[in-house]
Amino acid sequence: MMKAGKRILSLVLLVVSMTAGPLALTGCHGSKGLGAFHMPEEFGLSGNYEITFWAKNDTNKTQTAIYEQAIVDFEKLYPNITVNLRLYTDYGKIYNDVITNITTNTTPNVCITYPDHIATYLSGTNLVVPLDSLFDDEKYGLGGSEVRFAAPSAEEIIPQFLEECLIDGHYYALPYMRSSEACYINKTYVEALGYTLPDVLTWDFVWEVSEAAMAKDAEDNFLINGQKVLIPFIYKSTDNMMIQMLKQKNAGYSTADGELLLFQDDTKELLYTIAEHGKSGAFSTFKISSYPANFLNTGQCLFAIDSTAGATWMGTNAPLSDISEDKVVEFETEVMTIPQFDPQHPQMISQGPSVCIFNKEDPQEVLASWLFTQYLLSNDVQIAYARTEGYVPVTSKAQESAEYQDYLSRCGENNTDYYDVKIKATELLLNHIDHTFVTPVFNGSASLRDAAGQLIENTVKSVRRKQEVNDAYMDKLYEDTISLYRLDQLNSASSPSSGKRDLGELPKTSVILLSSLATAWALILTYVVVCRVKRRNM
Repeated sequence: MMKAGKRILSLVLLVVSMTAGPLALTGCHGSKGLGAFHMPEEFGLSGNYEITFWAKNDTNKTQTAIYEQAIVDFEKLYPNITVNLRLYTDYGKIYNDVITNITTNTTPNVCITYPDHIATYLSGTNLVVPLDSLFDDEKYGLGGSEVRFAAPSAEEIIPQFLEECLIDGHYYALPYMRSSEACYINKTYVEALGYTLPDVLTWDFVWEVSEAAMAKDAEDNFLINGQKVLIPFIYKSTDNMMIQMLKQKNAGYSTADGELLLFQDDTKELLYTIAEHGKSGAFSTFKISSYPANFLNTGQCLFAIDSTAGATWMGTNAPLSDISEDKVVEFETEVMTIPQFDPQHPQMISQGPSVCIFNKEDPQEVLASWLFTQYLLSNDVQIAYARTEGYVPVTSKAQESAEYQDYLSRCGENNTDYYDVKIKATELLLNHIDHTFVTPVFNGSASLRDAAGQLIENTVKSVRRKQEVNDAYMDKLYEDTISLYRLDQLNSASSPSSGKRDLGELPKTSVILLSSLATAWALILTYVVVCRVKRRNM
């Protein structure tokens, strides 16, 4: 009987260990979290606070210097706050590191991020500080009486940009910089092909000119540039490409409740068109070919779509171009809005970094983080950073300042501080703020965005490999993409808001896990009964 009991106990331990593995892996992300942040009545000037700031720059030393100077100036105002800067070159790496650090409660205090990413962080308990009460605090809120610098008021933050930081009825971030996308055009080549740029760029125009540019001579050189290489149209961010095309056609992408509308017939029609031009070689993407600027500046591209923040890489005289001088081609660069389906009602995406604050056990530490976050919206920081690339300050206070208006007025004065392509890209967004939009944010919206771009990437890759793109291909593409990004696990419950929701059927892994646990408890009870029977027989 003793041997039987041991065998049962061994089996119990085996089952428990098998089921504990998945629980241990998933339990880290679902940690207990912290208590809700409560605003202190006063900021403790007697204590010392050390906060970490995770930021992104594009290996731009000027941007790094601006961050460093902002920290020096802020620490002079608040000698009891020390800010430690950690720089990244990719938003995705910041996102991944935050997710990793959540499990060890070592998140940064202040973090450059995107609302899509914040929605994922909100799946934890009180991880990100809602800023509503901080906005309105008389002493330390936006433009508060005890703030030691000229912080903007809530009314001075551009409403469209601030609205982007609203998730489930609460503000979880402040906008830091804003950009959109622009089409950087080799106007010289377009006109050499016999075309005149329209007032508003359209998709039909771009596709037609791109195909016309594919003509070659008897030696297989492209007629327009005399080179062996030409990709007339290159798009940097294919997720933005798909999202904006759908928006312009009033087609579905997703709802605010997290309902996924991407995988429908309108998307297929767009993909068929993209496949046609990918097959001819007239269209490619950054992931397949390389940076659009590399092709544009060497005369190997006519239409390069990239962020307005990437303007300093674009054009013959681009100050940040890293192409050897002997490869650069002279041409006139035009900066226009992205192509449109309806020129009378242009639509373009709003993008750019925001700043969120992570909760900590000490509310004074959180308040110190909030003060630094506000400082990033002061004129000194906003104007200095916006001048580095084609970014736009997020406050009317900075945009309307004499210093910033003087900067814009000096367009083309030189090819560094006042590079004409950079300032034209900036003015493009300033003139079209009312035509910008953002996509709904929910837990899983970042994955949906990736999936939107993947549809285009896979389609172009397939036609380059001479695969047939038909309805069967599209059905398989949808199925594979949904599986790759686990979008079948998302539903209207994706919103981070609390409340009871219909979660649907349990996944098979959960059913197996719960069944294993039930089996384990049954075996434990059996072991207890066996032991009691054994004692009685003794």
